[in-house]
Amino acid sequence: MKMKKTDIGVVVFMYAMCGYWYYGTTQLKESSRTYPYFTVALLFGLTTLYLVQMLVAAKKHGVTSGVDEVFKDFKPAQFFVCLAGVAAYVVLVSVVGFFVSTVVFMTVLMLYLRVPVLYTAITVVVLNVLIYFAFTRFLGVRLPAGILI
Repeated sequence: MKMKKTDIGVVVFMYAMCGYWYYGTTQLKESSRTYPYFTVALLFGLTTLYLVQMLVAAKKHGVTSGVDEVFKDFKPAQFFVCLAGVAAYVVLVSVVGFFVSTVVFMTVLMLYLRVPVLYTAITVVVLNVLIYFAFTRFLGVRLPAGILI
């Protein structure tokens, strides 16, 4: 499999995000830095492994543009509807809270993208339960409650 030039942008973006999150983590209290440092280190390591994999593929098989593949199945209508959904989600989080808005957002967009109803229901329930236990119970993070709730 040839290395795609478009993957270079992904690697650069991921390293930039690691740097941004690392800097943000340094602003936290010392006692709150362990998990974010672990997450940044994990992301940095995975990005580095991906870079090594890309370089090996480039040496073995060469390099291709990749732009044609990236935008092959691009549907502008889907993109803009999802973008509007994300904007509505951001507003909805502050109005009705994280969990209600997340359930609505995920359900509406997954049904719009024609994900089967059973898979949508399973995904919405499982992801929200995981988020609840990981953030609220395990990490003690207060998620946005919203104005109305």
